Amino acid sequence: MQEIKIISDPVFGFINIPRGLLYDIVKHPLFQRLNRIRQVGLSSVVYPGAQHTRFQHSLGAFYLMSEAIASLRSKGHFIFDSEAEAVKAAILLHDVGHGPFSHVLEDTLVKGVSHEEISLMLMERINEENNGCLNLAIRIFKDEYHKRFLHQLVSGQLDMDRLDYLRRDSFYTGVTEGNIGSARIIKMLNVKDDHLVVDAKGIYSIENFLTARRLMYWQVYLHRTSVGYEEMLTSALRRAKELACRNEELFASPALAFFLYNNIGKEEFMNDPRCLDHFICLDDNDIWTSLKVWSHHPDKVLSTLSQGMIDRRLFRVEIHNEPICEERKKELLLQTSTELGISLSEANYFVSTPRIEKNMYDPADDSIEILYGDGTTKNIAEASDMFNISLLSRMIKKYYICYYRLQDKT
Repeated sequence: MQEIKIISDPVFGFINIPRGLLYDIVKHPLFQRLNRIRQVGLSSVVYPGAQHTRFQHSLGAFYLMSEAIASLRSKGHFIFDSEAEAVKAAILLHDVGHGPFSHVLEDTLVKGVSHEEISLMLMERINEENNGCLNLAIRIFKDEYHKRFLHQLVSGQLDMDRLDYLRRDSFYTGVTEGNIGSARIIKMLNVKDDHLVVDAKGIYSIENFLTARRLMYWQVYLHRTSVGYEEMLTSALRRAKELACRNEELFASPALAFFLYNNIGKEEFMNDPRCLDHFICLDDNDIWTSLKVWSHHPDKVLSTLSQGMIDRRLFRVEIHNEPICEERKKELLLQTSTELGISLSEANYFVSTPRIEKNMYDPADDSIEILYGDGTTKNIAEASDMFNISLLSRMIKKYYICYYRLQDKT
């Protein structure tokens, strides 16, 4: 009988990890690094309980993958033990390429390289270290394996990543609207023509899943305060990068300093092994420690932004359905320049106008198919009698304006 390690999880209870490849992944330093990266970035500024990590999320996704494989096998779908182990390895490592604060670094210090690409690079590095132990996992991760439904379990509309983060983020934020029936959804999963489908009995669980995903995005992940906090952090890192380009001395860990004092694009990251070596040394602590020190930096822009991050003096945020007019932005730039005693160009660090587009369901990407008793399938948008399901495929655009809180304003 295979020996297992048991981890207690507050969301799913006990998670069993068999000794061998899967337990070796959990022990690996690259996986342990995820203990130092929060799952929902800066959302704890709104929901203080959201302190959970990508390590916890990855273990949760692994647990759900184990449940999904067992459920599909019980319905007669043959999955080799080697395939089951490989797809579990792939879901364990699916987020290993995340940097601090999710996508902030993708917009500032490491441009043009997604966390999925970095995850793949790290999987290939582990694979080389261990004589090809992840060959099959990598093929599944890259959607190059003939059983394509295995890839859908890792990356698709109903993948174990989404099923865990909605349930887990709902649990830790206290936003009960996101508490999906993950166990029910997994029991309803099936396979037809090598495509992951859902038994017709599970249609209401899928409707709830799609609605919950919409609520969690606009209520948690894209909450106006979280967006403003992220814009402030992005501005602080951009300013630090600009000062570094002028060869000004900045406190930073060696890993962070590497990305501040070097311009790293996709080509450099993919071809210079130093980039990946420094990236895996980065976690949330590097950023917070630097912000604490930068809050006393002589540069007014950097110190004000950093102090705002530390003391929760956040940007004010407004949301509009139409693009922000230039006159409004110019007015705020002038007010910020006057109050802080900085130039208009420097005031740009304190006023930003991000546009966010999101749809919750894209049938062209990877449709959710409902399987009926006669063997036919129908897209969820057609099968559902809920009016708003079809509307979830519509792209929603929101225009934010984030700006410095002036002293005479509340």
